[in-house]
Amino acid sequence: MLWLIVAAALVFFMQAGFAMVEAGFTRAKNAGNIVMKNALDFVFATIVYVAIGYSLAYGSDIAGIIGSPSFFLSGFEGEYTSVLFQLVFAGATATIVSGAMAERTKFSSYMIYAVVICAFVYPVVTHWVWGSGGWLVEWGYHDFAGSTAVHMVGGIAALVGAFFLGPRIGKYDKDGTVHAIPGHNLTLAALGVFILWFGWFGFNGGSTLAVSGYDGAASADFTSQVLIVTCMAAAAGAFFAMLTSIALFKKPDVSFTLNGCLAGLVAICAGADVVDFYGAFAIGAVAGVFVVIGADFVDRKLKIDDPVGAFAVHGISGMVGILLVAFFDTGSGLFYGGGMDALTQLGKQAAGMLVIAGWTVLTMGATFYAIKKTIGLRVSPEEELEGLDLSEHGLSNAYSGLMPDNQKITLADETATPMAAGAETMPGIPVYDYTVPAAGTLKKVVIITRREMLGALKSQMDGLGISGMTISYVEGFGAQKGHTQTYRGVHVDSALLPKMKAEIVVSKIPVQDVVEAAKRAIYTGAVGDGKIFIYDVENAFRIRTGQSGADAVSAE
Repeated sequence: MLWLIVAAALVFFMQAGFAMVEAGFTRAKNAGNIVMKNALDFVFATIVYVAIGYSLAYGSDIAGIIGSPSFFLSGFEGEYTSVLFQLVFAGATATIVSGAMAERTKFSSYMIYAVVICAFVYPVVTHWVWGSGGWLVEWGYHDFAGSTAVHMVGGIAALVGAFFLGPRIGKYDKDGTVHAIPGHNLTLAALGVFILWFGWFGFNGGSTLAVSGYDGAASADFTSQVLIVTCMAAAAGAFFAMLTSIALFKKPDVSFTLNGCLAGLVAICAGADVVDFYGAFAIGAVAGVFVVIGADFVDRKLKIDDPVGAFAVHGISGMVGILLVAFFDTGSGLFYGGGMDALTQLGKQAAGMLVIAGWTVLTMGATFYAIKKTIGLRVSPEEELEGLDLSEHGLSNAYSGLMPDNQKITLADETATPMAAGAETMPGIPVYDYTVPAAGTLKKVVIITRREMLGALKSQMDGLGISGMTISYVEGFGAQKGHTQTYRGVHVDSALLPKMKAEIVVSKIPVQDVVEAAKRAIYTGAVGDGKIFIYDVENAFRIRTGQSGADAVSAE
């Protein structure tokens, strides 16, 4: 009981991992919405799984299909440790879908989905696979910790949801050209992957149901073996996903490597109790290859927008894991002398997988279709473009203080801002007839160059006696179009590079002197030195004194 409670706590912590992976792989304007979805997943899972879901999964068997329903654990006294452990699995299943439907789903619609999958869809599958009398477990179907029961169900639901939603704005052109929409924080996504790996010690380790028993060390050693097998598959998945990304895209892709780690963890769930370390390595390796190929296929061929690769990680890898049990089971696997028994097992694994997949497509397809036709699945284009944080939650910025807020700035009351001392005696800004050319000639020099050139540029301008210079930090590219970038194997259209923009308005100092001084400061002879632009300025005003023209830009 203690081991299951500890394992349940580890699996619960995976909610944080899912949230960080999804937030990191998507844009900052939706980070608050993603945190809300991942939190409410478990909120609703707790309510409905305790209320009805657990009884449908583990109640008295009805024809091998479903457990006898009861409400709020009536009749399950003495099973609360099991309820807790199964509850966190239900929450994990629901959360998988969030990433595939990110950045364009109505919050209210997502909550309805979460209730349906936790209350009904997932419990029915777990009765088949793990429940006493379930038809798949009685048939000999082997899914130790949920490659299909948890992950494939979540992965297929994610694909169905993304299909009904449609792609994010700007993801595909009318001709089908794919555009990358990079996530805003790969560091956050990596943290999420490490949290998920940590949580998997409870996910697979807890599925042994006891860390030790009356036989002492033997049971503890079995649990440890399961955990080493789990780590081996994760490592192989990450390594082979990296190799596959190099083969396909010429560079070791960060996000695919992270997904490869998760793919290995998903795939090993099915057979972690029956495979050895060789088998774990092979299963993780196959999952690592297929997660890259699968995500690319969904993105480019199916044209289904899955921002985090949820279907590839959980759906495809779950399928890989469940089928490979028949090959790598040390007792009866095809590669361990199983012969016809192994082929029979392979048939059972494939048939069970297809039935679970069909059930998920049917139930979740009906759910998403009904939501779409009633209250709607998707936010408006305007809301999607401004970000779901603002439109769905009234949150202008999940990173307030680090990024500009989008909200309108208003005064707390109607009290006017007091004038500066003596301001009432200043002449203010005169009104001019702009049909008459302003006296004097003003020129604006704009210099765009590397940010590290600021010190040298400022020194040169001070030497000329330039009295004012405005510096902005910007991003852009010139004729070379920046550095070539890819994200998840897709070319990033706008390869923006960090730049500095200096703006100087001069009247008495010759423009050519400014240009020559700037060139001396920023020239290196390398690509990216930048450009200098010169503009005519119609007029200028110094607000405090009302001075205009050359006087407004000269030192006082």
